[in-house]
Parts: sequence; C-alpha cells; structure tokens
Amino acid sequence: MSKVLCFGSLNIDHIYRVPHMVMEGETLSCTSLRTSAGGKGANQSAAMARAGLEVYHAGRIGPDGMFLVDLLDGYGVDTRYIDTTSSATGNAIIQVDDEGRNCIMIYPGGNREITKEMVDAVLSDFSQGDWLVLQNEINLVDYLITCASRRGMRICLNPAPYEDEVRSFHLDLVDIICVNEIEGAALAGLPVKTDYETILGTLVEAHPHSQILLTAGSHGAYYGYQDRRGRGEIVDLPVKDTTAAGDTFIGYYIASIERGFDVDDALAYACRASSIAVSREGAMQSIPAASEVFT
Repeated sequence: MSKVLCFGSLNIDHIYRVPHMVMEGETLSCTSLRTSAGGKGANQSAAMARAGLEVYHAGRIGPDGMFLVDLLDGYGVDTRYIDTTSSATGNAIIQVDDEGRNCIMIYPGGNREITKEMVDAVLSDFSQGDWLVLQNEINLVDYLITCASRRGMRICLNPAPYEDEVRSFHLDLVDIICVNEIEGAALAGLPVKTDYETILGTLVEAHPHSQILLTAGSHGAYYGYQDRRGRGEIVDLPVKDTTAAGDTFIGYYIASIERGFDVDDALAYACRASSIAVSREGAMQSIPAASEVFT
C-alpha cells in the first residue's frame, strides 16, 4: 500500500450536549460537557490508521495539545511531522442536540500557522503515488495541492469549513473532492436545498479531472466521475453523535481503494464505517476498527 500524509488540523473539542441548537438571543443550559481530541485532520488520520493504512500526520499544536500527539500515536499514526508553536492549539466548540445533529465553531490556533518551509520539508519525504489528504482547517492548502501535484502525489481534499477562497484553489489537480451537501452546494454555486443529484452533476461537470464524493447523512453517499455514478447506503443504527462521520467516511474510502476494492465496494465500506461512528459518542474515539468494517 502507498503511504498517506494527512496534512491537517488538530483540535481540542469542547462538546456540549443540548436539547436543541442555541438560537439568536437565547441562553441555553446544556446537559453535559466533554473535552476530547478532534480536528478534521486528526480524525481523518485516526480513521485511515484504524483502517490499516500507513499514515503520517503533519500539523501544528500549542503546548496545550501534546495529548493529541499521544492519542494519534496510540492509533498507529506516525506523528514525526507535528510541530509545536507558542500559540494555543486549535479549539472547536461543538453543540450536539438530542437527535445527534451538530454545529461547530472553530478557533484555528496553530492550525493556521503552517509555513511554506514546513510544507516543503515534509513533502520531500513523499513521492509519486503517495496520498495527500487535506481539509480547509489549515492555511496554505492551495500551496500544498500545487507542491504535492508536482511530486505526483494523489490528492484528496475535503474543503470544510467551506470558504469562497476554495474556488481559487487549483482543484483541477485534486483527485478526490469530498463534500457534504452544504459544502457541495456552495462549491457548485447552488442553493443549499438543491437535490443531491443536481449538486453532484454540477460538480462533476465543473471539475472533470476530479472524482466527486458527496456525503448526504442518512441518504448515504454519492459518487461521480465523468460518466460514472455510484451510491452508498448507510447502515441503520441509532444516531448519537455525527461529529466525525465525514472524516470517518473519507478515511475508510481511501483505505478501501488502497485495499483494491472498486468504487461501489469502497462506498459501501465507507458508509458502514461512518454509520458505526455516528452510533457512538465523540469524534476520534467513535471511529471503528478495520475488523468492524471489513467483514
């Protein structure tokens, strides 16, 4: 299997369980508070490592985030490329309601202190055919895309949180673009309530060099690339917390492709993994092991 570099965020998650999402002007009592490891990048690294891949994580943390390195080490992620900064580690404020839905507010901290020198040094250890997995919680994403493409690396981008800047990225160099329905509609320039097939078709037409993965919650996931279409169904399990669902999906999709499965099987395994994850509390700790998915 190829090496996988996840260049991405590392966050400390503060998870508030609430009866409903707080509204403008409202003061709401929460029923519980948990602090745990998170960040889309860290979650994706943990998912890919749990799925059996050789995973390296690159990013930056503050002195308050050293426990994140220990946790990733425990999942089997190689953490040699995680640097420290004097700034605070990235933080996420997460509301989870009684239906398991979430909304997230992020303070970037060290995640937005990536330098070009750091990127160049890390990428020098990777080569053609290796994977680079990215999210939009760090800076220099487009620089990473350009540099990795020059090295012949395969690139997977989850442009979340979505910002209009994403449109200026060299997306024609990205092999896989993975979005949920909100990010997908924004990237496609469509209203949020647009149906999944229209979002997928618009993205496929606009990005003919990229495979499009569109995650759709309880509706599973959609795949599009040129004339090829695919669909993955969820496993019907009770939903407790959807925080790491998309990260788990991405990790297991790439792992499935690396194991030699075709797109349809990869979608099925990725949907199974994310279904298991949302049936558990938390982010990183909810990610299932390979033995629970590849059965």
